[in-house]
Amino acid sequence: MDHAVKILVVEADPKRAEDIMDALRSGGWGDVTVVADAARITETVAQINPDIVLIDIASPDRDALEQLSIASDARARPVAMFVDQTDEDLTHAAISAGLSAYVVDGLQKNRIKPVLQTAIARFNMMSKMQSELSAAKRALVDRKTIDRAKGLLMQARGIPEDAAYALLRKTAMDQGRKVIDVAQALVTSADLLR
Repeated sequence: MDHAVKILVVEADPKRAEDIMDALRSGGWGDVTVVADAARITETVAQINPDIVLIDIASPDRDALEQLSIASDARARPVAMFVDQTDEDLTHAAISAGLSAYVVDGLQKNRIKPVLQTAIARFNMMSKMQSELSAAKRALVDRKTIDRAKGLLMQARGIPEDAAYALLRKTAMDQGRKVIDVAQALVTSADLLR
């Protein structure tokens, strides 16, 4: 990300907030908004639509961690959380909540930029993997629909599978549509006629 990146910092301690802002500015990130009250995360996220959220909290419990993750929309943007203490359960909860970085005892000025860069890289990698997974699931559903449409054609016309697929493909080409759209229409029609 570049210098136009908007960062929301959630930090109750004014001195620590200033240290974080200094670290971000020295790292080339100047568009920083600080919120002292964690209860205002949702409102502030809606107002400024940050690219990254950085949360510093001493020792969150599982519920607080989940609420902060939801409020900061951790599935839509990189969210890095710095905590003073944690345990194994909270680490697993952080991962489940979709945090891009969960750093224990790590809020030191010289570590903020590398941690955020890592959070961004991890978020981008996870987003890519989720997109690929969604595409694979969609392809599987499409494949099942096409197979069902082929089965309907084979039964109705008494033709083999390759001829049924060829008919679907020709119909799609003739109508300027995708094979899956024609197959879906056929399956929907068959369901309606039952």
